[in-house]
Amino acid sequence: MRKILREFEPGDMKEFEPEVKVGLLATINPEGLPHVTLITALQARTPAELIWGQFTEGLSKKNVKTNPNTGFLIMTLKRDLWRGKARWTHEEKEGKEYEMFNKKPMFRYNAYTGIHTVHYMDLVETYGREKLPLGSVILASLATRAIKATLASKRGDTILKPWAEGLFNRLNALKFLSYVDDDGFPCIIPILQCQAADSTRLVFSSLAYSQELSRVPEGSKVAVFALSLDMEDVLVRGTYRKGGKRMGVTPGMVDIDWVYNSMPPKQGQVYPMEELRPVREFRV
Repeated sequence: MRKILREFEPGDMKEFEPEVKVGLLATINPEGLPHVTLITALQARTPAELIWGQFTEGLSKKNVKTNPNTGFLIMTLKRDLWRGKARWTHEEKEGKEYEMFNKKPMFRYNAYTGIHTVHYMDLVETYGREKLPLGSVILASLATRAIKATLASKRGDTILKPWAEGLFNRLNALKFLSYVDDDGFPCIIPILQCQAADSTRLVFSSLAYSQELSRVPEGSKVAVFALSLDMEDVLVRGTYRKGGKRMGVTPGMVDIDWVYNSMPPKQGQVYPMEELRPVREFRV
């Protein structure tokens, strides 16, 4: 059983401040499905409060206003990570935190725009500092590579573009799974071992994070976020399934049915392709 904390350790909060880190926010869309966004501005304001700055538009910013329950993950360059659940409370377009974010070099000299909105969240629970279990991740990655061909879906259609399929197959890419827990909050689980069996299915050995993966309900809708070291990313969603035992463990699978590009300057759904609609109104 992992420990549950209601506040961050004061000594940990400084670790969240650098812009160069992985910050993930999991939200729930109006259909009750998980969504994951990269938000490097995510940090603690107080031991019981999180803040993050917004400089682009995207679905997560809309999701928190229809369902304030969120999950978060922060991972530093030293591979220390913190996870937990938080509740979005409000946003501000001025103030001390607004000024603080816009003075940071990453946002002050942003190629698109500076931070225009600051979001505030109350911490619900966190689990303290965790170390990425590199030994288990390496073994799980090698096991996934060995078994993934046997778990291909053989559907015959194409969902992931070659670039996205290649990103999932990079052993140095970061991947994370999110699902909605029984308490109505999304959880985030690192699954760096995840790879594409083909363009319609992701697979991963459960040799890493086995206990957490065992709690994901089979048949549930999950989101999987992949991120390269060059900060390229893609988000997919699909149905979580368990394969037959391979190499002594039961692998997880995600049958993909939705793909989303969350990278600026233009976020949007990639699959299924949305119908193009003619522009009939123009604004001057």
